[in-house]
Amino acid sequence: MQFFYTLLLAALLLPAPALAQDQESWNAHFQSTYIRQVQPAFHSPYEGPHSLRGERGASYSLTATASLGARLGNDTEVYVDPEAVQGVPLSGLGGLAAFPNGELAKTSGANLKLYRARLFVRHTFELGGDDVAVDSDANQLKSTYQSRRLVVTAGNVSVLDLFDASSHAHDPRTQFMNWALMTYGAYDYPADARGYTNGLALDYDDGPWTLRAGRFAEPKLPNGLPLDNDLLRHYGDQIELVHTHALGAYAGAVRVLAFRSRARMSTYEDALAAAPIGEAPSLNAVRAGDHVKTGIGIDAEQQVASDLVLFVRAMKADGKTETYAFTESDASVTAGLSLKGARWSRDKDVVGLAVGEDAISTVHRVYLERGGLTSFLGDGTLRYGHERMAEAYYSAELGAGFTLTADVQRVANPGYNKDRGPASFYALRLHWEV
Repeated sequence: MQFFYTLLLAALLLPAPALAQDQESWNAHFQSTYIRQVQPAFHSPYEGPHSLRGERGASYSLTATASLGARLGNDTEVYVDPEAVQGVPLSGLGGLAAFPNGELAKTSGANLKLYRARLFVRHTFELGGDDVAVDSDANQLKSTYQSRRLVVTAGNVSVLDLFDASSHAHDPRTQFMNWALMTYGAYDYPADARGYTNGLALDYDDGPWTLRAGRFAEPKLPNGLPLDNDLLRHYGDQIELVHTHALGAYAGAVRVLAFRSRARMSTYEDALAAAPIGEAPSLNAVRAGDHVKTGIGIDAEQQVASDLVLFVRAMKADGKTETYAFTESDASVTAGLSLKGARWSRDKDVVGLAVGEDAISTVHRVYLERGGLTSFLGDGTLRYGHERMAEAYYSAELGAGFTLTADVQRVANPGYNKDRGPASFYALRLHWEV
């Protein structure tokens, strides 16, 4: 962390030259999101310590974030985001890969928690090309950049701020709520239990092409809050190639992303080998050395009408090591659409429909069949089947920065178990931003 704070201090001490008229010197954006979700009872002949409970359940989440930015020069910006969160998850946030509320962090609780979500510096080296205007937004000052540029981001961020930036399936505050639709389900991206990390990323933009890479801190323990900031020993490396294009009048994008994480992770094979005959294997019992986890995925989106966008994502991870920072998936695929309400004279309303499927590796499956527990799963046994989900929502614009969303989800084979489910989830979401 010392490196990041040194970099931030150096940025703060930079002289601030006169700004162009189309550049903001500072901005402030705010958001708050409340989600109330209910789960009707479903078929559940047995349950384990980390099962989705079969009885009727209810949960809620509340987040509030201030995004504050300031320009330290024409090309250097600093941002800080204080955040507050409160919430009670279904089944203690267990029993699913495709968990139905992406706003519920692993540290959620009934008491309101205030913390710093982000603190980072961004510097842009302009290298030529046409001017590109960027609007004012959360963690983005209104600016004009050259189309060919190198962007350096360093500090406390979310990896999803920078990588896999889907326009229509990325933000559970305004779009799909399910974890499987925030990003790739099999993307075990580095993050603490709240979803944030420390790191450094480089973006090279050249017209329609972007190549970005970054190194970020992993948690010290799986799905834990403290981060391991020894980035020479334990880290999560990301690399992504993005191409934007137009098919006639309609825009599209294709993203290819790969990750490689190195951390003090357990492997399912080691846990199975170490378990005494007749006893359940334990990942905690064999967490003694460093292991590497890898994955690669592709994400494409395409506008097919002025108000309609289609998207698809797919990723495959190696499936050897435990889930370390995101959710329980070793292979995932999702597809869906986003339709604006212009056809019924509600231009700012949005309808979203999506389906997805997650799978786990053979050794991961055997570990669960023998009664092993992971951070999110553990029915005591398992009759394996791919976990399948579907989500539909309608988001209605209310004015004054408010939107109200009705959302319904259904998950078949929750926790990859054919003996249980399907489970349904119904939610209302109130979102405000300015």
